[in-house]
Amino acid sequence: MQKSLHINAAKCTGCLQCEMACSYENHGLFNPAKSRIKVFDFEHEGRKVPYTCTQCAEAWCLNACPVDAIRVDAVTGAKVVNVATCVGCKVCTIACPFGTINYVADLGKVQKCDLCGGDPACAAACPTGAITYVDADWTGLDKMRAWAGKTDTATRASA
Repeated sequence: MQKSLHINAAKCTGCLQCEMACSYENHGLFNPAKSRIKVFDFEHEGRKVPYTCTQCAEAWCLNACPVDAIRVDAVTGAKVVNVATCVGCKVCTIACPFGTINYVADLGKVQKCDLCGGDPACAAACPTGAITYVDADWTGLDKMRAWAGKTDTATRASA
């Protein structure tokens, strides 16, 4: 069975350990700007929501790439950018409706979550279990959106 990242925003404290782990895993340095996962701060609601590529079944990024630089990893099911093939045209960044593909200026290429080959560094680094790597049937983008849209912060305190 395929696995995917499950994000439970109710458990996120905004510590950014996921961003640090991701940037270190993929670039060898602690730099949140180079992370493939981001923690969005819903400041007015008092909530933090980690987000990254949802590995869409019908990946618009993959279909939009003019040089076929994005392929499906046979083991993880992740849509992976082949850096050697990527020409840095950014068409995939425009095609992605979630904004989870980023252009890395110093490389002249794009990057997106590749699930770290099946052992996501962000999930391993998350101290609260807000990010876990589970059977794909248990994840849900709709749940993440619903949580982010809540405005009653008293509900969060009791969760």
